[in-house]
Amino acid sequence: MSVDSSVGGIQLLVDEALVEIGGTESSRDIEQARVRFLGKKSALTKQLKRIGSLPTRERRAFGQAVNDAKQLLAEKIAERAVQLDRWEQDVALTSGWVDVSLAGRRAGTGCLHPVSRTIRRIHDIFRRLGFDVAEGPEIEDDYHNFEALNIPPDHPARAMHDTFYVEPGVVLRTHTSPVQIRYLKSHPPPIQVIAPGRVYRCDSDVTHTPMFHQLEGLVVDTDIAFSDLKGVLIHFVREFFEQELPVRFRPSYFPFTEPSAEVDMRCVFCTGAGCRVCQQTGWLEILGCGMVHPTVFRQLEINNEEYTGYAFGVGIERLTMLRYGVDDLRLFFDNELGFLTQFR
Repeated sequence: MSVDSSVGGIQLLVDEALVEIGGTESSRDIEQARVRFLGKKSALTKQLKRIGSLPTRERRAFGQAVNDAKQLLAEKIAERAVQLDRWEQDVALTSGWVDVSLAGRRAGTGCLHPVSRTIRRIHDIFRRLGFDVAEGPEIEDDYHNFEALNIPPDHPARAMHDTFYVEPGVVLRTHTSPVQIRYLKSHPPPIQVIAPGRVYRCDSDVTHTPMFHQLEGLVVDTDIAFSDLKGVLIHFVREFFEQELPVRFRPSYFPFTEPSAEVDMRCVFCTGAGCRVCQQTGWLEILGCGMVHPTVFRQLEINNEEYTGYAFGVGIERLTMLRYGVDDLRLFFDNELGFLTQFR
């Protein structure tokens, strides 16, 4: 076979390819045409493999003809691909036309978790009273969590069924009182501080969870009396619930305060008439408090003849339940959007 006849065969392949390329109607079609005419198994590629069987004097001309054909087809395929891409974009824009003058879809807005709302509200109230806010580690040693707070070694709170032990002598803090101890070590009196944060106890039911939030307050100064404590807590309760609620103090016991008291307020659900929530008493317990025990001051080498102080602690989830009328503590931790989005 002469070079002329071989070149003529290549021209026929090119003419056939140009017709098919011109008739393609989508990006997928043009890609298939590229593979068919320029791929490893295409007719032109097979023609290149014939060069070795041709006479030496004909190889150059034949190879040049094949390469020219491949270059021509590559250019035509690229041009057609650009045309089809523009056409497809125009079709997409036309079919997906949007009236930009129409009102857009309003994006949903998030909201604070009810417990976070309560913490912020408590912060605002106490900051207006001149209190600082302190934080501390959630993994505590025995000294800060128990010993410095006058909690003896045989106290039930130290038992493993009440406390999460990380290792001997190290616990997940059971209250935020250790923050107060650390704060007193680094800030000599007078002080006014609140310590909010997560705490952990081995308990779980409708009104208890293994992890919950607690806020404790501490005031140390000269001439601090129980009447100061009463005044601050009555003001806090009425500010938090935005009502002139009756408040009462009942004698109680805590290792780190003496005297100690528990604080009740009139039931916000029945206004004192008696209901299931308050167990027909008309009162709800909300926090514990008392005057700082002299032993705690001695642990910290603070002169208890010169300084006195008071402390209080409150469960933040409990306050949240009472403020928003929630009857199951576990709802705060279920991440149910239908429940959480009510608190906007």
